[in-house]
Amino acid sequence: MKNDKGNQINIELPEEVAEGTYANLAVISHSHAEFIIDFIRLVPNVPKAKVKSRIILTPQHTKRLMNALIENVRKFEAQNGTIKDLESPHIPPMNFNTPPGQA
Repeated sequence: MKNDKGNQINIELPEEVAEGTYANLAVISHSHAEFIIDFIRLVPNVPKAKVKSRIILTPQHTKRLMNALIENVRKFEAQNGTIKDLESPHIPPMNFNTPPGQA
């Protein structure tokens, strides 16, 4: 991978990270300085769900991620057909059991 200045960046992918973590819900929140994306796994008939991963990004990186996702979905659909947006299951109100944020 090359960065903006043309220098090569070597990226290490540890084995435990390469396995990935399944999530079927993402909750996104933001402040003036950052976006927080919590990836959650919901299991049917289980009232408690756990955040499996939390990613914190700058607004600039969030926009780059959004554009990269849009481009990759376009490429995927060009090869595999339109992704059907299934009816969303009812998601009950969420409680993160954390104190309210303060600036």
